[in-house]
Amino acid sequence: MTHSEVKQVAEDAITTLISNLEQGHSDCLVRYLQAMSRFHRYSWNNVLLISLQRATATRVAGFQTWHRFGRFVRKGEKGIVILAPLVGKKKSEDDSESEAKRLFGFRAAYVFDVSQTDGEPLPEFATVQGDPAEHTERLKAFVSEQRTALDYSDDIRPALGVSRGGAITLACGLSPAQEFSTLAHELAHEKLHRTERRTQTTKMIRETEAEAVAFVVCRAIGLDTNTASSDYISLYDGNRDTLTASLDFIQSTATAILRAITPEDPLR
Repeated sequence: MTHSEVKQVAEDAITTLISNLEQGHSDCLVRYLQAMSRFHRYSWNNVLLISLQRATATRVAGFQTWHRFGRFVRKGEKGIVILAPLVGKKKSEDDSESEAKRLFGFRAAYVFDVSQTDGEPLPEFATVQGDPAEHTERLKAFVSEQRTALDYSDDIRPALGVSRGGAITLACGLSPAQEFSTLAHELAHEKLHRTERRTQTTKMIRETEAEAVAFVVCRAIGLDTNTASSDYISLYDGNRDTLTASLDFIQSTATAILRAITPEDPLR
């Protein structure tokens, strides 16, 4: 691609992404958010307990919660122990109960990973599909040129990728399209948010920018993004205004990546 072609590809992709966001949340995202609202959010301590007992866990819930989703814990499955808070109403000095609640302690409770259950399928995000072919190796080479280390570990799951400033970790076993898209997303974080600018942005802005860059790069090499990027951005409360406010950063970063992985044809 020539420099002008790369720039035009980036502009067209951003226009498409804005259009997707303007159309609102996809049905897939709505179902996903409804499902997430019915799962408990776990404290850092419980996340640690879960990972120590079942390192491969991705989605956990109690027996009754799974039942409400039309899924059932298989007979003989061993539960994952977590700490459930004991909360009650605080008594006033005259022994009458006030409306204020207080934490009295914790009790052991059991949850189960989705892999320990059978039943109705859970809603999933749309995913990037296709074959990035040689572009993945070119992207990895560009990451290395940025003096950023790249490794793989399932310790980061359920996240698919993590940017740490000078290092990127991807989850093991991703499909070729997921690996490429996730690496582009984390590289965008490295270039845009591991600088002094990080303190000037919110998590919502950072995730919107990184996923927008990944969307542009994926579309440019012919991957099918479905609604994956617009769903992801919407989940972080990003919208058209957030996206347009960051366009200069998104376009310049996406263009730099594309120029590195789609070398200009010397015969054109």
